[in-house]
Amino acid sequence: MRKGFLLLFLLLATPFISAQQTEIVDFENLKAYLSFHPKSNSVEGEISYTFKIKAKTDSIFLDAKNMKVELSSNSPTKAKLKATSDKIWILHQFKSGKTYTLNFSYQVEDPNHALYFVGWDNEGTNQIWSQGQGKENSYWLPSIDDANDKILFDLTYQVPANYQVIANGELIDHHSKDNAEVWRYKMREPISSYLIGVAVGQYKRRDLQSTSGVPIELYFEEKDSLRVEPTYRYSQRIFDFLEEEIGVAYPWKNYKQTPVRDFLYAGMENTTATIFAESLMVDPIGFQDRNYIRVNAHELAHQWFGNLITEQSSADHWLHEGIATYYALLVQQEIFGDDEFYYKLFQKAEQLKEQSDKGKGEALINPEAGSLTFYDKGAWAIHILKEQIGEVNFRKGIKAFLEKYKFQNVTIQDFISEIEKQSDTDLSSYTDKWLKQSAFPAEEALASLEKSKFIKKYMETIALRKNNFEHKKELLGMALDFPFQKHIAQEAVFQLAEETPTAAHIKLYQKAFDSGDLYVRQAIARSLTAIPTELKSQYESLLKDNSYLTQELALMNLWSNFPEDRPQYLEELKSTQGFYDKNIRILWLTLSLATSAYLPEKKPAFYEELSDYTAPSYDYSIRQNAFAHLYQLNVFNQETYMNLMQATTHPVWRFRNFARELLEELLKDKSHENQFRLLQPELSEKQEKILEKRFVK
Repeated sequence: MRKGFLLLFLLLATPFISAQQTEIVDFENLKAYLSFHPKSNSVEGEISYTFKIKAKTDSIFLDAKNMKVELSSNSPTKAKLKATSDKIWILHQFKSGKTYTLNFSYQVEDPNHALYFVGWDNEGTNQIWSQGQGKENSYWLPSIDDANDKILFDLTYQVPANYQVIANGELIDHHSKDNAEVWRYKMREPISSYLIGVAVGQYKRRDLQSTSGVPIELYFEEKDSLRVEPTYRYSQRIFDFLEEEIGVAYPWKNYKQTPVRDFLYAGMENTTATIFAESLMVDPIGFQDRNYIRVNAHELAHQWFGNLITEQSSADHWLHEGIATYYALLVQQEIFGDDEFYYKLFQKAEQLKEQSDKGKGEALINPEAGSLTFYDKGAWAIHILKEQIGEVNFRKGIKAFLEKYKFQNVTIQDFISEIEKQSDTDLSSYTDKWLKQSAFPAEEALASLEKSKFIKKYMETIALRKNNFEHKKELLGMALDFPFQKHIAQEAVFQLAEETPTAAHIKLYQKAFDSGDLYVRQAIARSLTAIPTELKSQYESLLKDNSYLTQELALMNLWSNFPEDRPQYLEELKSTQGFYDKNIRILWLTLSLATSAYLPEKKPAFYEELSDYTAPSYDYSIRQNAFAHLYQLNVFNQETYMNLMQATTHPVWRFRNFARELLEELLKDKSHENQFRLLQPELSEKQEKILEKRFVK
């Protein structure tokens, strides 16, 4: 009875034991053979764990969500296994100081977190990819959610024939087997389980090599071959710059980058194997407004800050996101210049000050802080630290910190102590103000920004907003004189739009048009929505600018202002797709359907194409864009209703929330409600519950 009671207590006391398990056991090695089954959305695995017991115990656990497990007959350790909803309990009389090996098999169906089977049940791109940050990888791989237990991973993946696997570490072997492909990847150094990442698809690859000799593998699908160069532009330069700037050699054997469809975030820094959103793939025109450089640099910086050294707890998260964000800013400075660096800092400071002024500021040591705090306030904290101790001391401190704690878990105090030691500086005042204080130190940030002549001039231009046009027109004109700074010139254009255009306004607009600068002209498209006839011909020239954002804005504004010329504007952009989300094509289809005089015989085909973009075979960014435009037209059919219901259970929360909000709006109309009721027999159980909940409202 007593033994059973103790076991029951152990199972019920999971939170306490979870927090303390690293004091009892160290999981050292995982060797696994994993089979992915797309048709059933399932994973099967043969697992071999080696672990060292630190303190005598009769039970340890692996994090594992809703898995079936069975001890392998060849397991050296004859433990009993018990699977619960979130763990695999390993029951045995373990002895302190002894190393054990445990072999077992497992199965998991529909690992609806962390591992996603995308496209296999429709006509889209077939992919499998993981997203494990936080504590998600235990949904598909028995592992350790606690980032403080770093493990040496040796993982073999079996996937359908003709599919490629990109994963952590070095590719040790690849061969075909029974109408399948088998890929083995091995890490040479231990990492936290959340950094395990895998992508499966039909990819091509371009190879680079850093100046230091590290292989860089850039993956892409055949359909995106023309987007490869602009997407991955500067990749080797970014790598070389970060190695030099950080002062510590890249700590892994290789580096890979893989785009996937419907990714939950912009990117994820899986060790040696970054996965990023397919929507960041851009062509040469898209590069102007939505390039991959910032995300590219940020995820690469994580290979040091997050992967080489890893936070001990979420209160130390600044060491990941704040530092990676700062180094990404340095990359942008290296590529685009000092003015762009300070402009980005200025933008972050504006957002942080606004948040702080509303009483919503957060301390960087707050484990519950939001992304604006961890990323942007964190970057500012690093920037100020570097200014306070000097660049030489900062570089010395960063290098010493990484080398001292490599492959270990660290705290903010570890970082601060090492920086203090290397710079011979007391940072207690800095720590109080920048790490512990909730309010954003706006005055200190402003003093830093004003070291930039550009920022001083930019803020002087912003200050003109309170002046009427007659008192500032000369200064606005000077802001548009060549050579100009684009952000200052853009601000001048935005201020022109604050008043009804006069002849003097028109003259300055013409000057802005004639500048030929892509971003100054874009500022016109963004701000001048009521187009004076005197500027019509120049405004029409925006349709030819090498910016999909400018083209989209110009098309919408011209179409609204000059109804008689709508067919002409539609003809101008009839072959343009735009960004990955097809921003121009979807707008074009919408405006074509709303223009009675334009190609009336093709209206059914236009509607069919627009509706088709809501299908699960497309990236969520395309689907969301199409749904929004169909809503504006108020035209839905059975197919788009079904696609919307499918979207309400989509893994990308932003898209899922959008779909649910759109559903609620449509249900306010009785005709839409009736159509959804007709669909109920075809819905999944989860979709039907979502619909029923909104019927009740």
